[in-house]
Amino acid sequence: MCYGLGMTSHGSISRRSFLAAAAAAPLASATPQGSRIPIGLELYSVRGELTKDLMGTVRAVAKMGYEVVEFYGPYYSWTADYAKDVRKLLDDLGIRCNSTHNDAGNFAPEGLPKAIELNQAIGSKHIVMASAGNPKSLDGWKAVGERLAQAAEKLRPLGMRAGYHNHQTEFTPLEGTRPIEVIAASTPKDVILQLDVGTCVEVGSDPVAWINANPGRFNCIHCKEWAAGTGPDKGYRSLFAEGDAPWKKVFEAAESKGGVEYYLIEQEGSRFPALETAERCLANWKKLRA
Repeated sequence: MCYGLGMTSHGSISRRSFLAAAAAAPLASATPQGSRIPIGLELYSVRGELTKDLMGTVRAVAKMGYEVVEFYGPYYSWTADYAKDVRKLLDDLGIRCNSTHNDAGNFAPEGLPKAIELNQAIGSKHIVMASAGNPKSLDGWKAVGERLAQAAEKLRPLGMRAGYHNHQTEFTPLEGTRPIEVIAASTPKDVILQLDVGTCVEVGSDPVAWINANPGRFNCIHCKEWAAGTGPDKGYRSLFAEGDAPWKKVFEAAESKGGVEYYLIEQEGSRFPALETAERCLANWKKLRA
């Protein structure tokens, strides 16, 4: 299935389509040589602690050495004043929130303004859809892409970007096509494809090939691990860099073609307490990147 540019009756690209394509031109695909890419934590990794004490948990994460955090769904219930308090905490700690995870409803015309307000308050420039509901067909996935494209049009003038975070479903073929391919084809190239590596690996897709096929669209990579087998250290309970994901090849592709600007460790859980898990994952990150 191909979603191309609008054409005139003579087969030439219309002026409107040309301008839309120009606005959505691919971003630089290579990370500048010599740059050190920040490492952050998707705060779903410490969700229990975050629910009990958000401010204290963010302080603990910053103390470990994480430079970036990503807030997820419940942030949308914050007031504007609370978001400002969170921003002050981030500034005081010297860390950043570059992106948030959002339900599909946050991208609806009535939901997007609040997402924009809260993201601007905390300094985030990337509003990422992390749940598309349950589309049953490729046309359903195309509709998700169209909603992302509509949001991107509203975010672009604000210096913000829309994004999409995959799970297993998007890399599992439907009607002979992986839904993630529909998302990529039906969105402008400035819509971020926030790659969750672990879920991609679990269903047998190649994260490196996916990055190489879509240069410049991976400003953020979710470093979620996955390991085949059963046991307390298998599946998504495997600590970062202790499973089956080909991390060095992922980094090479992300930095040479993907346009990565920051990485986020995400951990579903492990045999250790959540904060200890986050600390162990960061230690493994530093060893791997040394």
